[in-house]
Amino acid sequence: MAEVSDEAWARQSVIDAGLDLERTGLSPQRSGNVSLRWRDGMLITPTGFAYHDLLPGDIVWMGLDGRVPEGSLAPSSEWHMHAAIYAARADARAVVHAHSDYAVTLAVMKRDIPPFHYMVALLGGRDIRCAPYATFGSEELGRHAVAALQDRKACLLAHHGQIALGQSLDEALKLAHEVETLAGQYWRALQIGEPDLLSDAEMARVVEKFRTYGQPGR
Repeated sequence: MAEVSDEAWARQSVIDAGLDLERTGLSPQRSGNVSLRWRDGMLITPTGFAYHDLLPGDIVWMGLDGRVPEGSLAPSSEWHMHAAIYAARADARAVVHAHSDYAVTLAVMKRDIPPFHYMVALLGGRDIRCAPYATFGSEELGRHAVAALQDRKACLLAHHGQIALGQSLDEALKLAHEVETLAGQYWRALQIGEPDLLSDAEMARVVEKFRTYGQPGR
């Protein structure tokens, strides 16, 4: 019974993350997708559904090789990207993909988010990279995302949006919101001019400080 209950909770947590994307406008309408590593595969939102219409049974379990149980709904069209990230990153327990406004604005210009603010380091490094463009839902896009996420917890996707990963859905979702906040701040700074950037040495110090940030043991 505990295993069934745990899976029910996991499925609902995927829905809750999707509802946050919808409610906050981080990913409008039916855009974006959410997944959670589960057993030897993942739980992922189905394609073509509004988040507010989802029930726990609609969330799709699929193997990282793309197999799904008979009778399941079709998974998100971006499942290749989610599966590629889980296969490459043992630290990834959850993935959130969004089409947030400012992230998209920078992504269509193929701009990385540079170290204009120390909070960029929260995403794992000196910058937030923009992955090259590839058709949505393609294995190529998955490869580009994995490369841009090397030593990072988030990246932009050219002409597309953003993606964030975490050790929990809560972390992945918070980081996706942080990417959008930073993208908006950087875009506003660019309306005045090119901002001064923090040095690589300073960003390395901040990355290290974030490793132990917060209450010990929590």
